Amino acid sequence: MRMALMGNPNSGKSSVFNLLTGLNQKVGNFAGVTVEKKVGSCKLPNQERIEIIDLPGTYSLYAKSLDEKIATEILLDAENELKPDAVVVVIDASNLQRNLFLFSQIQDLAYPVILAINMIDEAEKKGLFYDWKILEEKIGNRLVLINGRTGAGIEDLKKILQNISPKKHIPFFEIPENENPYIQKIQNQFALPSAYWAYFYANQTDILKPEKNAKINDLLKDLTIDKAENQTQETLKRYEKIKQILNKILIRYDQNAAKNSITLKLDKILLHRFWGYLIFILVLLLIFQAIFTWSSFPMDMIEASIASLNGFLQENLPQSALTSLLTDGIIAGVGGIVMFVPQIAILFGFIAILEETGYMARVVFLMDKMMRPFGLNGRSVVPLISGAACAIPSIMATRTIEHWKERLITIMVVPFMSCSARLPIYAIVISVIIPEEYLWGLFNWQGIVLFLMYVLGVVAALVSAWVFSMLIRSKQRSFFIMELPTYKSPRWQNVGLTVFQKSQAFVSEAGKVILAVSIVLWVLASYSPTNSMENWEAETRKTYSEMPEKDLKNKIAAVKLENSYIGHLGKFIEPVFRPLGFDWKIDIAILTSFAAREVFVGTMATIYSLGADSAADQQTIKSRMEKEKDELTGKPLYGKNLGFSLLIFYALAMQCMSTIAVVYKETGGWKYPLLQFVYMTATAYFLAYLAYVIWS
Repeated sequence: MRMALMGNPNSGKSSVFNLLTGLNQKVGNFAGVTVEKKVGSCKLPNQERIEIIDLPGTYSLYAKSLDEKIATEILLDAENELKPDAVVVVIDASNLQRNLFLFSQIQDLAYPVILAINMIDEAEKKGLFYDWKILEEKIGNRLVLINGRTGAGIEDLKKILQNISPKKHIPFFEIPENENPYIQKIQNQFALPSAYWAYFYANQTDILKPEKNAKINDLLKDLTIDKAENQTQETLKRYEKIKQILNKILIRYDQNAAKNSITLKLDKILLHRFWGYLIFILVLLLIFQAIFTWSSFPMDMIEASIASLNGFLQENLPQSALTSLLTDGIIAGVGGIVMFVPQIAILFGFIAILEETGYMARVVFLMDKMMRPFGLNGRSVVPLISGAACAIPSIMATRTIEHWKERLITIMVVPFMSCSARLPIYAIVISVIIPEEYLWGLFNWQGIVLFLMYVLGVVAALVSAWVFSMLIRSKQRSFFIMELPTYKSPRWQNVGLTVFQKSQAFVSEAGKVILAVSIVLWVLASYSPTNSMENWEAETRKTYSEMPEKDLKNKIAAVKLENSYIGHLGKFIEPVFRPLGFDWKIDIAILTSFAAREVFVGTMATIYSLGADSAADQQTIKSRMEKEKDELTGKPLYGKNLGFSLLIFYALAMQCMSTIAVVYKETGGWKYPLLQFVYMTATAYFLAYLAYVIWS
């Protein structure tokens, strides 16, 4: 049995999904799109195990965004492999009128359906008290009271699920009589379980396959349908009936409770035209302080463990190409990214808390006025903020922006937002060039610089958006309307699951790329196009015969690396990036990180591991970078000039092939992704050059 979870955004649907499935869930993408799909399993009291799919949040079956379209297609396409056998609709008790609209549509599809009433405590805080037994009688379907934060009512929901069966369908919405004959034809043609299902087919054909759409058009050829008018009339009639039901089930409305609600009091501060922005900046500063301060201990442990493991293997395994591949290639490369998992987990943890509490929605609302002068609106804020995690789903999220100009501008500037793949680069470079000191004994300077890197991405995105708004002309105006959820204490199980899933996905996706790159790098660094590595070692020993043995081993490793295939490649492209202060080793990392930015750290770990006698002295990547010398000047390579140049380049350059591919898909051609690649790379190069010159 497959059961679908549906509900409005912010109704607590995902919390219910986590309560039902726990860790028995898989996160992936719906076929052909990057919209997230969550599927899990749940054991019922009778030991039956059912599959549960968490469909994207939607306000109506009349889809306006990609998320809503996917949810609608799964429910209404009888041939869809994910079509459910039953539906649980989770609704927010504090906003019954809007939430019951979606339920009424699903009920009219004649699915076996359960209404799960969530957030009753929030409704009572707003002074709303209802008689739920009367509501169950009025809707003619099973109803269960739940609490998505405490888990109350979940066992009752499971008991109802094990006995759920189709009921006689009582239409909520009456189809206009003049259309009934045509609707009956569609229902018979496709063997649909309800007349409303057929009515929906007639009024939203873009969810159907072309051949099915053609059959419907043929059946309706004698009838002129105003789809927009039909949807409007249906909406009005549904809300009219919902209001009648609410009037009958409302026991009491406490106006004093509504006026004194915590949400209203907090919004007076958090949405204030001055204090709201100041608090948001302080929240961001807290997050970036925590990323450095809280993660330092686990990161040091992971880094030391990887160094110890490498040293142990090199001392106890026979010296061979396979041992070198394992220690200098795979472990050094993959280990270079694993050490940043604590920072990634902290970042995703804070984002999950902001979303769980309802504060993220306030940020979106707050930033709408700020976005307008730059050619954007509040809907652009969601992709921009989520760009702190990854640009790819953020670009897909622009499908909710109806205005084509604002959507295009948002797509073009989202990659400037510092994604989680940049965080390992920021972290390692900042830790090398910025001492671990405190401003006023309170603010960690490393955290402040990290905060400024994210600010740089925001400024670059806004300036670029303003430029594009001047270049792209459109007379169409857009409006921004959104519902602010009530404030809630975060459900820590949801936060924990989010952190676990996101961190696991980061390690899994980045690890695959880094593993492949590390193996390729090891091969390229272990062989030379001009001479054998043994001959290079012999020549070096002869030339530097008076050098102490330990220093001689390091010199041999460096000569081998410089004369390898990868050394020749790095030397070839070095003149391009030398004005930015980059040496040929950094250039190699820049090339490999086009596959994924986070590969930079793994590449540097592999190169520096191969370029030193790591068997004699297992050093961490940070200590190796601190000791690295500039071949031209003999001075430490990673000074503030190179450090800030490197940070700015990675903050602004388009170094993600996957993002380019998604932009190509979303814009329908190579024009915009190529333009995006050129202007982002040119901007990054120019500003990185300025930083190098200024700090030199």
